[in-house]
Amino acid sequence: MKIGILGVGHIGKTLSRKLGAAGHDVKVANSRGPETIDATVLATGAHAVPASEAVQGVDVVILSIPLNRVPEIAPLLAGVPAETVVIDTSNYYPGRDSRIAAIEAGEVESLWAADQLGRSIVKAWNAIGSDSFALKGTPPGTRGRIAIPVAADDDSQRAVGMALVEDTGFDGFDAGPLTQSWRQQPGAPAYCTDLTRDEMPAALASAEAARLPKRRDLAVAAIVERVGDGTTNPDSEYGVRLSRALYM
Repeated sequence: MKIGILGVGHIGKTLSRKLGAAGHDVKVANSRGPETIDATVLATGAHAVPASEAVQGVDVVILSIPLNRVPEIAPLLAGVPAETVVIDTSNYYPGRDSRIAAIEAGEVESLWAADQLGRSIVKAWNAIGSDSFALKGTPPGTRGRIAIPVAADDDSQRAVGMALVEDTGFDGFDAGPLTQSWRQQPGAPAYCTDLTRDEMPAALASAEAARLPKRRDLAVAAIVERVGDGTTNPDSEYGVRLSRALYM
């Protein structure tokens, strides 16, 4: 597939490498220009381009940017055909993203993002830690293979998201429509706990919406205490152990 990725942070750079290695034609962009994208991001064949070019002539656009920047992307996607699949990988962290009133009032993060973009989206790759995503991919059928939930309102678009998750080394798990995607948000049992396909249904079902923000903020506080700031992601061993203790 032809894929454009906006953002080359923790998740975006791994997406670039993994999807390029899987044989997809990948273009990547950031907000600072293609000349600022590190060569390691392009190691498996992705091409660095301006953001306006990354969304042109592609089958899939992947947004790997902070959630509060999603409204800035809306004009860029205005001319993208409706059949182009847009996948959002972001999560809401108010200390990083600033407070978004609608989400604070209870709106599902994915629905807020879809409203800002004015189009249907897919939610994927948001519920795995960056270290696990970079290091723990395995071939299909591997015992204990980690699953990643994929939510979308359009069945065909969800199927595309699940297939691409498979190409990055994880089981794509059908998490239903966007209204249910809060079950894979920060603080939920399925979030960054590295579960298998068999373990995922119970984790999604046991999520309690009212408890997610407090659990999310407890995890952030614990990570800040350990690493000294709120932007450095923990290694997978600590991150998964912490998430399981707080969320499950």
